[in-house]
Amino acid sequence: MPHGAGGPVRLKGVTPIQQDSPDHNPAGKFDDEDYPAYSMGHAAEILGVTQAFLRSLDAAKLLTPGRSEGGHRRYSRYQLRLAARARELIDQGTALDSACRIIILEDQLAEARRINAELQHTHRPKSDGTGPVSG
Repeated sequence: MPHGAGGPVRLKGVTPIQQDSPDHNPAGKFDDEDYPAYSMGHAAEILGVTQAFLRSLDAAKLLTPGRSEGGHRRYSRYQLRLAARARELIDQGTALDSACRIIILEDQLAEARRINAELQHTHRPKSDGTGPVSG
């Protein structure tokens, strides 16, 4: 998903619940990488980081965790991957702001590659010669 320069990664809009959505089907939440399933304490434990580190990623606008009804931060598997990548870069000596920018750019590149592959697959000429002509 494209992101603004320095903006939060992957903000989700509010949409109505679809019949096949994870919010309509609780079992689907297990497969949804964007579902905020992990408390801050659990996320920190999984990643081997402090809760303060996770708060710093929120302050740097790398990720914006969901909130429980009580206002506690909740993290998705996608956000845990971003936080793990940030920790990796910071452990290699990269400054927090620079690490966040690198991760945003990596995410944008991955999304652009995904879209490119999808478009190439959609617009690939068929072997019988009836597909779109490139060029």
